[in-house]
Amino acid sequence: MASRQDLKEVLKESLENRGALSEIKARIRAEVFSALDDQAEPKPQISNENVLIFELIREFLDYNLCKYTSTVLVSETGLPKAPLDREFLRNELNIVEDAPSKSVPLLYSLVSNYKDSNASRQAGGLTFQANGSKNQNFTKFKGDESPNPEAVIVKGGRL
Repeated sequence: MASRQDLKEVLKESLENRGALSEIKARIRAEVFSALDDQAEPKPQISNENVLIFELIREFLDYNLCKYTSTVLVSETGLPKAPLDREFLRNELNIVEDAPSKSVPLLYSLVSNYKDSNASRQAGGLTFQANGSKNQNFTKFKGDESPNPEAVIVKGGRL
């Protein structure tokens, strides 16, 4: 007859092999953060730029089935539970997509566009300037001084 410890080990191994154990742990973490967040002080209002960045990250996480990580992100940042509309994000970020890029998160398209444009640029790169500490609002991209920047045209199909 198998001991209680043997049974625990077999059960743990079975759950790990099916990937269920990591999902259970992630769900517990998300619930703990949610419970702590319910009792925490109200979140300070975040800047519009940070909302856009967090929404890009949320879309990426949801696409990659990281639902518990996405829940923790929403909880910690104070984002509304309902994500912003993709069309709104595209308009705010001045992004023009082709048909294949519509099937992947905007973040993939932005990274792909950056890699393509960076390969054709000379020295330098895309940098940003922040106002002091890491929690300060995003200011601007270096070299982006024009009031009406050109649209970012992204092409999909590459992952």
